[in-house]
Amino acid sequence: MSKTIELSGTNRGIISITKIEKPYGPDSNTVASIGISLSGKENDPEWKVHIPLENLDDVIKALQEIK
Repeated sequence: MSKTIELSGTNRGIISITKIEKPYGPDSNTVASIGISLSGKENDPEWKVHIPLENLDDVIKALQEIK
């Protein structure tokens, strides 16, 4: 599963959101990967964060509170 969102305030920037299974090897847990690319390169973001799926509900709640 992958989703790309236009990054507001940029000419070509994007936010890419991807589900990655076993990102750190066979014993690692699935994560949501959020990448930011100012150049529009979905597969080569300048910044990224991996959020364990177990933390995703709390992160979504915190983001909604900020909004």
